[in-house]
Amino acid sequence: MERYVLSALVQNHAGVLSRVAGLFSRRGYNIESLTVGETADPGLSRMTIAVSGDDAILEQIQKQLEKLLEVLVVRRLCPEASVSRELALIKVDAPSHSRAEVLQTASIFRARIIDVCAECLTIEATGDHQKIDSLIELLRPYGIRELARTGVASLERGSVSISLLLSLI
Repeated sequence: MERYVLSALVQNHAGVLSRVAGLFSRRGYNIESLTVGETADPGLSRMTIAVSGDDAILEQIQKQLEKLLEVLVVRRLCPEASVSRELALIKVDAPSHSRAEVLQTASIFRARIIDVCAECLTIEATGDHQKIDSLIELLRPYGIRELARTGVASLERGSVSISLLLSLI
């Protein structure tokens, strides 16, 4: 099973997210991550959807998304031709005897400490999916109290823009 990232421009209305999520659940597809936000045009939102499967599953998902009236454009983002980032907030146990090691691990991943208490640290990390996974695995032995991940946000590299594709339709 390969991981794919789809980018979709959708109308910025109430209920669009529900219809997209419903499409996935009705067909038994799993969404690994879903990031949605308004674009520079307040009438449009960008959905970045990470899914796992093979090429046939991806093609089916893309076709089903394109059938929804509120979905204007859907693009598969190739990893080599796009920039992807994810944000993670990780609250990890860091008593005095292991705090230096936790700080060093965070530093290696260029993560920032955003909150400190006597027994734990909250770390903010950004990067691709693999980088975040690796940081979490290295912090796991210290004890992760809480974890929040945003899901992937992606844009195509260079001057290519999904918004330009919309103007061609």
